[in-house]
Amino acid sequence: MIPAPAAGALDAAEEAVDLLLEAGRAPGDILVFTTGDQHPWAAHELSFGNAAYWAQHDARDDVFFADAAAVERASARPVVVVAVNGGDDDAAARALPAALARASALLIVCGDPQRINSVLGVGV
Repeated sequence: MIPAPAAGALDAAEEAVDLLLEAGRAPGDILVFTTGDQHPWAAHELSFGNAAYWAQHDARDDVFFADAAAVERASARPVVVVAVNGGDDDAAARALPAALARASALLIVCGDPQRINSVLGVGV
């Protein structure tokens, strides 16, 4: 858990990814979900079409950024980072357990701990 306000959750997630890469994680090992606005990379790549965007996911050559609404479509990776950067509570409540199921080694959640606890009904 990396505490951050919703407006700073995406920045916190990007910093976590940078640290993971610096520590030797392969870029293809990392999947990042956003619960609010999409990461700028995802928005840009989606402009080339859905098929090309998901082909990059399937290639597993780089860090992949996706909207949390697509969590069910994403395959497992060793590291999953979730930026709770907005969106409604129901979306976050669905995304967090699904992200955990896709993280084979490490789940990192960036966001407001109070909101995350409230959404999940537990203490993290």
